[in-house]
Amino acid sequence: MSAGTALVVSAHSADFVWRAGGAIALHADRGMQVTVVCLSFGERGESAKLWRQPDMTLERVKTERQGEAERAAAALGVHDLQFWDLGDYPLTLSQDSLFRLAALYRAIRPRFVLTHSKDDPYNHDHPATTDFAQHARIIAQAHGHEPGVPVIAAPPVFLFEPHQPEQCGWKPDMLLDITPVWERKLAAIRCMAGQEHLWEYYTRVALQRGAQTARNSEKPITYGEGFQSVFPHVVESLA
Repeated sequence: MSAGTALVVSAHSADFVWRAGGAIALHADRGMQVTVVCLSFGERGESAKLWRQPDMTLERVKTERQGEAERAAAALGVHDLQFWDLGDYPLTLSQDSLFRLAALYRAIRPRFVLTHSKDDPYNHDHPATTDFAQHARIIAQAHGHEPGVPVIAAPPVFLFEPHQPEQCGWKPDMLLDITPVWERKLAAIRCMAGQEHLWEYYTRVALQRGAQTARNSEKPITYGEGFQSVFPHVVESLA
């Protein structure tokens, strides 16, 4: 029996691995069906290693990036991996795509949503994706939008860590212990051959967040991921 669903809205085909691979694997292990939407392959702006190869083409880059993401998703236990091929640098987000995402919200009814930081001066595709995901969530809650389809409730939205958090105004208020699934995340990271220069970087990020997570708990934690919540947490106890 499924423990519910979750939605990850990723600007490029590797973002969900670096930034949320641990959360995905952890919840998949608990029976949750995780849907990942890659709005683009990152074919123009995030595939420099591939473009250095002779006679490289845009379609070949897309094919390589799709294969990497598929292997990474399999390592993490992703239930449904979708490639929307909306281009990157710039990411082109139309009303049709917005309604498509709103329909996906209503179809899978996620218990939570993961996406990018609200700001990122280094990559406009990332905050554009967050605005897109938030806008679709609002539409999916609107009774007048496709009134024959039940609206969703209010899934919490968590923003995963950007590459340069200090410059993006991102401050984590959720720390997740991913130590039990770290080897799975590392395997997924190593699937992203087009961005091999980031493997060690995101290992260091996981160790740093792990140390921070351990310091804020009573558990021996080695690897962690940080998230920033968008909405207040609704709880029944503060204990």
